[in-house]
Amino acid sequence: MEKIIHSMIRVMDLEKSMKFYEAVLGLKETHRLDFPDFALVYLKNAENDFEIELTLNKGRTEAYTHGTGYGHIGVVVADAVAKHAALTAAGYECAAVKEFKRGDELLARFFFIQDPDGYKIEMLERHGHYR
Repeated sequence: MEKIIHSMIRVMDLEKSMKFYEAVLGLKETHRLDFPDFALVYLKNAENDFEIELTLNKGRTEAYTHGTGYGHIGVVVADAVAKHAALTAAGYECAAVKEFKRGDELLARFFFIQDPDGYKIEMLERHGHYR
């Protein structure tokens, strides 16, 4: 059976991105491959066997574009309102917490944050489909 193992994103400042992903998602480096022209750093936490692969193309000075196809990474959190408050208190800019409802039924509570390179991360409260 196939298994998704990682998602790769290109970054401009590897250390800044690593600090962001550790502070915001608790992801820590699990593996690093360093080459003359590029470096690959894999991040995860104890909740996951899925990794984020940060790719640094050394010497690049022009920011990457995300085009019209990239959407976001989805992450489940215990309490979206509390996570939003904690990240805001730590100095991160987060979009407002929103709710999807069907009538009175809560389908999802979530907010978005962007990493240092502008990649969107959706923080979904652990509820219903989002486990």
